[in-house]
Amino acid sequence: MTGGPRRPTAAVLRALEGRTGPGQPPSAPPPGPRPGPRPGERALRLLTVAVVALVAALLTGHAWLLALAAGPLVLLALALPRTYATRVETSVTVEPRRCFEGDTVTVRVTVAHDGGDVRLDPGVTLGPGVRLDDVLVGRSTVTLRHTALRWGRWSLGPVDLDVYDAGGTVRRGVRVEVPDVSVFPYAGQARFTPIPVRLPQRLGEHAALQAGEGVEVIGVRQWQPGERQRRIHWPSTTRRGSVHLHRFAAERAVDTVLLLDAFGDVVDPATGVSSLDETVRAAAGLARAYLRTHDRVGIVSAGGTTRWLQPSTGDAAFYRIVESVLDVRRDRSFDGAGLERVPPPALPEGALVHVFTPLSDARILKVLRDLQGRGRRPVVVEIPSGDPEVEPGDAAGELGLRLWHADRDAMRFALRDSGVPVLRHTPGESLDLALAPLLSGRVGGRPR
Repeated sequence: MTGGPRRPTAAVLRALEGRTGPGQPPSAPPPGPRPGPRPGERALRLLTVAVVALVAALLTGHAWLLALAAGPLVLLALALPRTYATRVETSVTVEPRRCFEGDTVTVRVTVAHDGGDVRLDPGVTLGPGVRLDDVLVGRSTVTLRHTALRWGRWSLGPVDLDVYDAGGTVRRGVRVEVPDVSVFPYAGQARFTPIPVRLPQRLGEHAALQAGEGVEVIGVRQWQPGERQRRIHWPSTTRRGSVHLHRFAAERAVDTVLLLDAFGDVVDPATGVSSLDETVRAAAGLARAYLRTHDRVGIVSAGGTTRWLQPSTGDAAFYRIVESVLDVRRDRSFDGAGLERVPPPALPEGALVHVFTPLSDARILKVLRDLQGRGRRPVVVEIPSGDPEVEPGDAAGELGLRLWHADRDAMRFALRDSGVPVLRHTPGESLDLALAPLLSGRVGGRPR
């Protein structure tokens, strides 16, 4: 047969019916095809008609019914292949293996066989984060085009391939394992980078409180013998009769750790916004803002498995940070021990910790207490999760909603009372609006 666009076959549609919903881990793939040649659907239909006609002829004694059985048997005899595929070898390519949400991913399966003219019929089992858009079947290739719907690490297979002979009477099945694809989220908008009072002794672009060889002027001082006369302050020099120089602030870099609350995924019933999606997008935007100023950024995801990455800098650090959290959707067990404690290597001395959380799980409070116990001053960025739905006129539901609001208000008050800033981020807006209150002073210090 010639290559060209084809609609998904029945095998494809049957495989897609078992897909799980968005945000859920992929279900187990169906069992693979049995090895060895098997009769095809056409052969089974012809045999069924012939057997029914023969049984009817024996039961009724009407010889003319045998003629109904002769026709399918003759067609089956004419369609029987002289040769069929006894050896099938496949190779698969996925382009690209890394992409962003909304991009197109192409899977190309190449088939080598010894059966002469054959027909290929694919069946696909997909992960929940991708959508099958098109199936192109050629003589020896099968091309599948997908659209990446949500960030994560998703499966594009397996692909169960049936290889039919030219008459469609004999088929041989083979399972093709397809590599996973990494789908990156779009980073949120963020430009403002809060800095702590104490900066590590590492060159960077942020003005420190101590004097040094920077570019920001912090005062004037008298020139000392042996010093380089750098940028003389002429008003003070002429007024006092001695050489005075500008004082410059030292330029230091910031170590930042982004802590993601992955204990659960809360979906706003009104807007359908996922708290985990907004958490990752906001954190990715802040990470990119810090990396633009050549700061070091690390990541910690607290959930079913605590994943962390030590702070690093450079363009490649952003993709390493994002890849380290792509598997959080697959964490479905949250009752392990030690999830509330951040590994010590993930928190360098003097690092500023940003905690992105919907404040829906009390275990994140244990994480914050652990950070404060180590002398860290975290900044909490609250991701709104929406209010639970309550039926109109439901007195018990309305009372429960009031208690739920009171509990969250008490949680925010307890955090602020302990010195932890709690900033509320609105999905769809720039993260700079949430971080704007930190402009009045450095984190961990007094307001300006």
